Amino acid sequence: MVYNEKIDLNEMGIGEIIKESVVSINAWQHGNNTLLGTILLLSPIAAAAGMTLAERDELSISRLRENIKLVVESTTSLDAVAVYEAINIANPNGLVGKAPTLDVNDPHSKERILEENITLYDVFRISASYDSISREWVENYPLTFEAGLPYLTQQLKETNNLNTAIVQTFLKILSIVPDTLVARKVGLERAKEISEQANEVLISGGLATTLGREKLSGFDKKLRGSTNQYNPGTTADIISAVLAVSLLDGYRP
Repeated sequence: MVYNEKIDLNEMGIGEIIKESVVSINAWQHGNNTLLGTILLLSPIAAAAGMTLAERDELSISRLRENIKLVVESTTSLDAVAVYEAINIANPNGLVGKAPTLDVNDPHSKERILEENITLYDVFRISASYDSISREWVENYPLTFEAGLPYLTQQLKETNNLNTAIVQTFLKILSIVPDTLVARKVGLERAKEISEQANEVLISGGLATTLGREKLSGFDKKLRGSTNQYNPGTTADIISAVLAVSLLDGYRP
C-alpha cells in the first residue's frame, strides 16, 4: 500500500498495529504482558519487510534496514498515543517511578502529545538514553543488525545448533549492553554487573565448553531468582528482533 502510494508512510498506523497486537495477546493470557518490547521492535520490522518485498521480488537486508528507518521516522502523534494506550493495557513489569518527561503513567501526557504534535519517534528519542528498545528505534536497530545478526550467523555456522546459537547471542548482547529491565528494577550498576557476568560466561565458552556450561548454569540460577529482579527481558526482546531479521535474511531451522 505504501509502495504503491495508496497511503503515505505516516498513515501506516504503526501505533495502532502495536496496540492491536497487545490487545490480541491479552485475550490469550492472564497477568502482565511480557511481549510488549518484542512487539515494539517487530512491528516496524514487519512493516518494512512488506515495503521491501513490494519493491522487489527478494528481500535485501540493507534495504530492509533503510525502510525500517523510514517507518519509524514517519510516525505521528496518534501513533504515540496508541502506544501509550498499549503500554497501559499491557501493564508490563518494571515501569515504576517517573520518566523525566511525558511519563506513560501521567494521564496528561497524551494530551500534551496531541497538542504539541509529538510523534512516537520523538517519544523514543527522549527515552533512548536509558532504554535499549527506544535506542533501537532512533538509531536504526544497531544491536539487531550490527551486533546480534552477525554474531548469530557466525554461531549458527560454528555450532550448527539453533539453541546454542541463540544462547550465545543472548549472552553476547547482554555482555555489550546492560539490560534495561534489570536497570529499572535494581539500578544501572547492578545491571552492569549482570552484563560483566554474562561476558565471563561467554569468555569461558558458554554452551560450547564444560567450564562455560558450569558458569552458565550458575548464572542462570541467579537470573531466575525468586524475586525476579534480574530477568534480562529487554535482551530477550532484542534477540527476538535478531531472529526475525535472520529469518527474513533466509535462515531456515
